[in-house]
Amino acid sequence: MTFANPSARPPRGPRPPRPPRGAGRRRPSPIAVTVVVLALVVLAVLVLAQVWTEVLWFDQLGFSQVLWTQWLTRAALFVAGFLVMGGAVFASLAVGYRTRPVYAPSNQEQISLDSYREAIEPLRRVVLVAGPAILGLFAGIAASQQWSTIQLWLHSTTVGTKDPQWGMDLSFYMFELPGMRFVVSFLMAVTVLAGIAAVATQYLYGGFRVGGSSAAPRMTRAARVHLSSIAAVLMVLIAANYFLDRYSILTREGDRFEGASYTDVNAVIPSKGILAVVALLVAVMFVVTAVRGTWRIPALGVGVMVVSAIAIGGIYPAVVQRFQVNPNQQDAEAPYIQRNIDATLAAYDLQDVEITDYDASVTAEPGALREDAETTASIRLLDPQVVSDSFRQLEQIRGFYSFPDTLSVDRYDIEDESRDTVIAVRELDLEGLDAQRRNWTNDTTVYTHGFGVVAAYGNTTTSTGAPAFWEGGIPSSGQMGEYEPRIYFGQSSPTYSIVGAPDGQEWELDYPDDESGGAVNTSFPTDEVSAGPSIGSLWNKLLYAIKFGSEQILFSERVTPESQILYDRNPVDRVQKVAPYLTLDGRVYPAVVDGRVKWIVDGYTTSDQYPYAAAQSLEDATTDSLTQASATIEALQPETVNYIRNSVKATVDAYDGSVTLYAWDAEDPVLQSWSKVFDTSLSPVSEISSELMNHIRYPEDLFKVQRTLLGTYHVTDPGQFFSGNDAWRTPNDPTAGDQNVAQPPYYLTLEMPGQDAAAFSLMSSYVPAGANARDVLTGYVAVDAEAGSTAGEPADGYGQIRLLELPRDSTVPGPNQMNNNFTSNPEVSQQLNLLRQGDSEVIQGNLLTLPVGGGLLYVQPVYVQAATGTQFPLLQRVLVAFGDEIGFASTLDEALDQVFGGDDGTEAGDAGNDIAPPPTDGDTGGDTGGDTGDGTATPAPTPTQPADGGDSADAQTRLSQALEDANQAILDGQRALADGDFAAYGEAQDRLQEALDAAVAADNDLNAGG
Repeated sequence: MTFANPSARPPRGPRPPRPPRGAGRRRPSPIAVTVVVLALVVLAVLVLAQVWTEVLWFDQLGFSQVLWTQWLTRAALFVAGFLVMGGAVFASLAVGYRTRPVYAPSNQEQISLDSYREAIEPLRRVVLVAGPAILGLFAGIAASQQWSTIQLWLHSTTVGTKDPQWGMDLSFYMFELPGMRFVVSFLMAVTVLAGIAAVATQYLYGGFRVGGSSAAPRMTRAARVHLSSIAAVLMVLIAANYFLDRYSILTREGDRFEGASYTDVNAVIPSKGILAVVALLVAVMFVVTAVRGTWRIPALGVGVMVVSAIAIGGIYPAVVQRFQVNPNQQDAEAPYIQRNIDATLAAYDLQDVEITDYDASVTAEPGALREDAETTASIRLLDPQVVSDSFRQLEQIRGFYSFPDTLSVDRYDIEDESRDTVIAVRELDLEGLDAQRRNWTNDTTVYTHGFGVVAAYGNTTTSTGAPAFWEGGIPSSGQMGEYEPRIYFGQSSPTYSIVGAPDGQEWELDYPDDESGGAVNTSFPTDEVSAGPSIGSLWNKLLYAIKFGSEQILFSERVTPESQILYDRNPVDRVQKVAPYLTLDGRVYPAVVDGRVKWIVDGYTTSDQYPYAAAQSLEDATTDSLTQASATIEALQPETVNYIRNSVKATVDAYDGSVTLYAWDAEDPVLQSWSKVFDTSLSPVSEISSELMNHIRYPEDLFKVQRTLLGTYHVTDPGQFFSGNDAWRTPNDPTAGDQNVAQPPYYLTLEMPGQDAAAFSLMSSYVPAGANARDVLTGYVAVDAEAGSTAGEPADGYGQIRLLELPRDSTVPGPNQMNNNFTSNPEVSQQLNLLRQGDSEVIQGNLLTLPVGGGLLYVQPVYVQAATGTQFPLLQRVLVAFGDEIGFASTLDEALDQVFGGDDGTEAGDAGNDIAPPPTDGDTGGDTGGDTGDGTATPAPTPTQPADGGDSADAQTRLSQALEDANQAILDGQRALADGDFAAYGEAQDRLQEALDAAVAADNDLNAGG
């Protein structure tokens, strides 16, 4: 056999003498060097504009440890990933090249590779370095993204609960197993790529050959050792992967339930152990090959492993499932279903749900509400999603102020009485400024903040139907007391503002004021309060000018040594940056606490590695009609979890932007682990003041997730769970039109059966699951949502979930069935249709459900607004239903009277007012008519009786005239209220009522004549 040097070439003549060192080389041009240096400087400044400004932001907030811990962990993982991947591939390439045969076989195949070797040779050094470096770069980026997984592994906290299969503490699954799986998967990827590099190098340089006279590949001893060593390492990693699979099965999603089933425990887990042993044996065979030089043994071992994977890992479990489990599936799976039920209830904090059988009455009887007077008196008539436009029209003051689309519901002590309140912050909205006033100076240094909060009673309106405000105006006035009204940080704040000025200079607009020449100005006291990084130095000006793409920052005379720059101002953004490990609730709500407006944000710690617990998509569970319609309320991120805790309550000060994280659930092992990672970022619950505790409430998104799981897991018997005949779902929102989207939960003050007194609660209802199931109530769930008023600890009842289970043959209408009953009721339909005619629009508010009177009461406010022009809804009617009885009146008291009888309704209503008394001059949001002054509504005028024998033509004429009068009254009322003329508005409402009564009478005449 003839051998040839792979790099051999035809002999050449004598080489010319080498020129002196440095001769013939062109020195770099000074201009080129300058350009390169300038480019590097510019690049460095651009990077610093993004990096160093983050350092300044975190340092100002006092959370620099969070930033540096995250960055250093990412950097360490990047370096480790880069070195491991790049080093392994480089080593494999280098070993392959250095152990190449000196003389490659000269068969036809190898001769055809000569051209490739010659082409690669000039670039070999580049490929040897650049190839591993590129792969290392990608590997480092992938590794750095696992920083949270690695940190939790390094700071694992004992859970104190053992899994039912292996008896191991759950911390192994939640913290350690994910890290181990990442390391094994990463090393497998490294080994595979190193193996590919080894095969390519050895083949290219003749280390092994395929084809020729022998069917088997032939290789040198060095190539055999090289490849078999890599294969042995890969087999060891595959064995480790099989071994870890035995534990991961406990968190897998099954067809009927999550976790290991009968087949998994009795067939799949043993097969994984067998396959792990087989893989280790094959690894030993590859080591033997490296020593003895035969490939037959490992080839046989690989074949056995493949057959084992098919037979033991696939066929055997399928046989067990089909012939042993399926014929007796309910009994066989019962123990494992019970594991799933127990784990799910524990993982979602549902073990202590108080379940009560509730045989709801559907017959409204006089006196039925007597024991529920406190609940009926507190029924919230203001729909926070509807009345936002009323807040804007009545309390916006100027176009550059705004309120969110959906307002917040809270509790405040007013005159020594706790009252449900609809509250909103008057935020700055630059989009409301006239185009002529929009410029950098105004946008950045003049219009910097909103001003004050606006609050209205939840269960009371004025006689006009407008919200009854008990706090509002500019400057703020009412019963809130003194507080800092300036809102520099909010949900609609500008991207950035620059505040602070030299002594004597005030160019920030505080609020409009006619008595002060049109406006009162202020200057943020940067010498006393830190709200953002300092921007007074030239270096910081340059960095922020680049960051925000605004050269005005660099050259404006309003950026002074006293200036601070405010950005990342949304409360959610601020909390997410300082607590990157939290999943944040989609709703942020304001509260006036200790003289400041605070944004309260609920944070969740989650995991998807809780053994046997049901997996739940957070996005699916938290999407409802509110998240679909509101720009400020969002569903949770598309993440699937099987464990969740409301572990952190965060506050963001609306004035200075300071963020405080309170370790609300100190027993949560996930939070305990993160507390070890960021040991200075959390404050104990003991530091929560009594005033702040009074406004902390049970979070909506957690309740949505829990109610979704509870729709299935209220069943705790494995047999009944397996049959699935008692599954529930959240009803669709009947006010959302044709959208098939869930009804949101509602905050209400109510008293559940078994409670000693009414409590601020978050409630929802259930109907049967299934596309063709009838819309009747099957369950009602509420959670005590008020944390209490004691500093340092929540009330004992906070977070207690109570579930009412209705009988299986329940006939209590569900929300959509009740909505149909409302709209199909002749009296209700007639009046609603009359209100809708012409230039008016009817809006049906949230449909509330309350367990009172031994049954379930439905209450729905009905609003009317102009169809065009100035639009803001005003409460005009209230719908009430209990069973099949429906009430429809101007006030809640009257509607309850219609359903339960006069005495009972009056007693219930006397505990609280439907209509606020007419205010004196200067009162917020008042009017001057439409009630008797004692908290009860003026009785509606008696409908005009039809004349005996009135003909159709006369009735049609009266109907047309009445509708015309009604439309005119609505328009006059809207204009009067927009002008603040409440007397004129009250007079227009009287005319509207008279016109509607006349229209009803004429319509009845037409129907009688027909």
